[in-house]
Amino acid sequence: MSPVNSDNVVPLLPEHESPETPTEEKQPSVSGAVFNVSTSIIGAGIMSIPATLKVLGVFPAFVLIVLIAWLVDVSVEFMLRFSYAGGSTTYAGLMKESFGKIGSVAVQICVMITNLGCLIIYLIIIGDVLSGAQSGEESVHLGVLQEWFGIHWWNTRNVAILFIVIFVMLPLVLFRRVEFLSMSSAVAVLLAIVFVGICSAMAISATVKGETRNIKLLPQLDDQAAFFNLFTAIPVIVTAFTFHFNVHAIGVELGKPEAMASAVRISLILCALIYFSIGLFGYILFGDSIEADILVNFDEATGSMIGSVLNDIVRLSYAFHLMLVFPLLNFSLRTNIDEFLFPDKSLLAKDNKRFLFLTFILLAAAYLIAIAIPNIWYFFQFMGSTAAVSIAFIFPGALALRDVHGISSRKDKIIGATMIILAVITSTIAISSNLYSLGN
Repeated sequence: MSPVNSDNVVPLLPEHESPETPTEEKQPSVSGAVFNVSTSIIGAGIMSIPATLKVLGVFPAFVLIVLIAWLVDVSVEFMLRFSYAGGSTTYAGLMKESFGKIGSVAVQICVMITNLGCLIIYLIIIGDVLSGAQSGEESVHLGVLQEWFGIHWWNTRNVAILFIVIFVMLPLVLFRRVEFLSMSSAVAVLLAIVFVGICSAMAISATVKGETRNIKLLPQLDDQAAFFNLFTAIPVIVTAFTFHFNVHAIGVELGKPEAMASAVRISLILCALIYFSIGLFGYILFGDSIEADILVNFDEATGSMIGSVLNDIVRLSYAFHLMLVFPLLNFSLRTNIDEFLFPDKSLLAKDNKRFLFLTFILLAAAYLIAIAIPNIWYFFQFMGSTAAVSIAFIFPGALALRDVHGISSRKDKIIGATMIILAVITSTIAISSNLYSLGN
């Protein structure tokens, strides 16, 4: 990312709009911003990235991860540059400056679809880890709690998720400043590293014992369907790197243009390394038998006590990671819904009734949908091909092309147009391929 020039720019948050101007003692740090950005990025990406290596092969997956990380870097730079030029404090406000009401509404709808969808799938995954996936009264696979204590009413899916929602997530989503989530975000990043570390150790151990699976360095294009399947992997990686909805929330509180640019760059490098590491070692460990949700592979019996313990640690570390990612996505979701429903009201953080109403409604809605629809994977495949790709590439590219402040260079406009064209083409092919798969 090119450095953001802080000279002669309008602060991201004008003084008269500051909900809580930080004092010197509580000024957010760059490290806190790195943790919040990294946690916003990682999310469920760890779960889905390994399966993309099975589709793409190792080398193309590595190239694609690096390419998408770079494009995300550029797209965030566009957002920061235009925000500082116009003084926008939210993503929707940024789009409104360039495209009017239709631009802000488009962003708000895409953020609502993406973030609410992710919150639901996080609860589903947590339920799978703790209580397994059930069909009727029979368990398809047992969760960690059921393996340890047997099947009881208190460790059923509905009760386990409800306990997590009330005692873990509710206290975290009640924070009114994203800065206060930096410590929980630091723990979330640590848990992601633990997840990768254990997978790496298991893969290296399997390699030494000669128990690794065959892996593909390049994709096998045996037929037309295999070729089009390559495009279904792209939205998965795009979704894994989509965090643009939290750029303003984190940047507003950090208040330093160059510091925010550095935080984003460090976070993208860290997350790209985590993604490729878990993808590579997970693929080495499970080969072509790897599932779209890698946690399913860790449900398999290992035949040894150490292997079973490592499997449980992997699953639990990932579940706890998602619990700590949840409030960051909820933060931007709640802000966008409030901005959509109450555009002329005071700041949400200052209105207790509105803040609590939206907080409880969103948490209850995510819980009820997660227990009512335990398997909505196809929904999220389409989400990655539509809303997420719009947030990450189409909207930032459109900002550079529109250039209401006259600050885009010729290179910026070429990159912006390229991002939009690639996003539209790959998304169209991915949606068509998913529809074809559903039809079959």
